[in-house]
Amino acid sequence: MMPCPDAGRKAPGRHAAAADGTAGPARSPRQRDSRAARGQNRRMQRRLFPIEGNTQRLDGGSMFGNAPRVVWERWIGPDEQHRIPLACRALLVREPSRNILFETGVGTFFEPRLRERFAVQEERHVLLDNLALHGLTDRDIDVVVLSHLHFDHAGGLLAPWEEGRPLRLLFPRARILVGRGAWERALEPHPRDRASFIPGLPALLHDSGRLELVEGGHSDSLGPDYRFHRSDGHTPGLLVSEIATDDGPVVYPGDLIPGAAWVHLPITMGYDRFPELVIDEKRAILEDLVRRDGTLVFTHDPVVAAGRVVRDDGGRFSVEPVDLGA
Repeated sequence: MMPCPDAGRKAPGRHAAAADGTAGPARSPRQRDSRAARGQNRRMQRRLFPIEGNTQRLDGGSMFGNAPRVVWERWIGPDEQHRIPLACRALLVREPSRNILFETGVGTFFEPRLRERFAVQEERHVLLDNLALHGLTDRDIDVVVLSHLHFDHAGGLLAPWEEGRPLRLLFPRARILVGRGAWERALEPHPRDRASFIPGLPALLHDSGRLELVEGGHSDSLGPDYRFHRSDGHTPGLLVSEIATDDGPVVYPGDLIPGAAWVHLPITMGYDRFPELVIDEKRAILEDLVRRDGTLVFTHDPVVAAGRVVRDDGGRFSVEPVDLGA
């Protein structure tokens, strides 16, 4: 797995050496077993559900970077305008005392002209409809984690567009977690990706009093079973989220690995800031998840919501689809 920004520090809950180099306090086998049992019991009560949001169609060449069309159209077929269908998928984590949502998708905050330009397919806020199938509204979400603040990941934070009404936040009770690097990029975007940000959203988040900027590998709001890794290949400070489960780690990589086709190491997006860095960061994640029998949840794949990472005898990575909500 990629090193965290706080590399060199020991993760909370691990048996670490003291600052002076001496061994930390020893724990008896009974203490260690008791601690492990508490952690396992906590994880057993955690359930994960991919939640579909609004869908888009974007140019296939842009989504597959320097891969020729003859290659990428075998994975996702384009329409007559050379656009491919894309999901904007969130991940809902249900625990006994709280509900956590990773990403909110694009939503329907765009005015009609922009909704058409970016080919958002539905007029209703699909994420809210699908949360309702779980008996939830946006008021029932306790924490929202955003990998970064591009509109197709953070737009679902906003209420549907209504003529004459300003932007307004949904999820009124939720702490909203964003990586500090991604936050700073949104405040001062580069001309390369300025159009990917939502004017006015940073001010709404700041003024809500519920914004939490993540700087290290863990968050005070989520605790030690949730780990963050920083990625800079797609956009500075993107949060790759890792969730501990009884079936191994589940990783939500956002736009670092947006779908099953992008598991292939050379495949990057034209939207990526540093494609070579994307490849290096992907390799680190995929090698780690093969070792630990881990699973990826894809934000943009139109068919595969989640897959277990495998590697063949030639060293090529792929995923075996799994049903997280089963």
